[in-house]
Amino acid sequence: MDRMEFLSSLRTSSDSRMVLLVLDGLGGLPHPDTGLTELESARTPNLDALARESACGLVHAVGPGITPGSGPAHMALFGYDPVRHEVGRGVLSALGVGMDLGPEDIAARVNFCTVENGVITDRRAGRISTEENARLCEKLSAIRLDGLEAVIRPEKEHRAALVLRGQGLSERISDTDPQRTGVPPLTCRPLVDGDTAAERTASLVNRYLDEASRILADEHPANMLLTRGFARKPDIPHMTDLYGIRAGAVATYPMYRAVARLVGMELVETGASFADQVEALAGAWEDYEYFFIHYKYTDSRGEDGDFEAKVACIEEVDRSIPRILELRPDVLVVTGDHSTPALLGAHSWHPSPLLFHSRWERKDEVDSFGERACARGMLGTFPAVDLLPMMLASARRLTKFGA
Repeated sequence: MDRMEFLSSLRTSSDSRMVLLVLDGLGGLPHPDTGLTELESARTPNLDALARESACGLVHAVGPGITPGSGPAHMALFGYDPVRHEVGRGVLSALGVGMDLGPEDIAARVNFCTVENGVITDRRAGRISTEENARLCEKLSAIRLDGLEAVIRPEKEHRAALVLRGQGLSERISDTDPQRTGVPPLTCRPLVDGDTAAERTASLVNRYLDEASRILADEHPANMLLTRGFARKPDIPHMTDLYGIRAGAVATYPMYRAVARLVGMELVETGASFADQVEALAGAWEDYEYFFIHYKYTDSRGEDGDFEAKVACIEEVDRSIPRILELRPDVLVVTGDHSTPALLGAHSWHPSPLLFHSRWERKDEVDSFGERACARGMLGTFPAVDLLPMMLASARRLTKFGA
């Protein structure tokens, strides 16, 4: 019996409500002028007060020293071993924009980027608008290649999803995104020498990208594509089936809506602002027993290297905490999926601060919500995959094991 089957065997019913609030990329590093991280710099009276009434700790998405992508980080928060249940980023992008994936389809995550003199100068093409993205995807829909149907759809800002359909395709091919500037885009290659299906698929991808470069040549700043995360849709058991819970996701970004769908959550319609998301949570309160509410912009501003903007994003979330507490959740967890320090401008391996609020959880002596304060919390530093059992237990949804 594996771990999830074991937990499923202990499930029991309850009318409790659980909320997992994820501030994407929440964790940071100290600013050299103040010695404080973005979270420690933010004015967060509501989160600080909540931390004083909670158990706190730090959480690793995958493991010490491992820098996680958003997909595996969320899978871990939802109770799945992110290594065993690896999900390609392309699958999340495609599902997030509502594309159907057949068993033989290959999906990839796309960035529109800026290339000058053969070198990438901006991996995100100035974060073009989603409307501009849609216009460019429409231009690219004219690409025709023998033996390949390629469908590209806008995701958000500079991001898009690409689905490849054809006979004998392989997902065992490399990314073309070097994930840094100052270098040319990479050539797509088979991951294993002698893999003829991968060799053919890589060749088709390179031909597609050559055509995309030609079509986008007169565009600026989005004059090229970068691809990564080629994958097929995996067969993953739904958390809703495993634990007998109705689960709803309040997320605005397609990728996070996709990972929620992948594990069996239903999508709750919401407006764009975080205040809108909280009101959507309130409106669906009687419909679900587990809620995932996702806030993206802490991660975006961290990736931009904008320390003060990330601080402002954290403060925006803090202002809505009283409204969430009005709903009287039996379990409320606030954390990040990973750290995105503005000083790095990228995801990092540092654990995320976490507070766990429940009447059935012990309270510790943490006096604020921040990285160093949470490091002193009684939960210590633990793997994110252990969070869901803790939530289920405090929601009175797990029965005793053994006599």
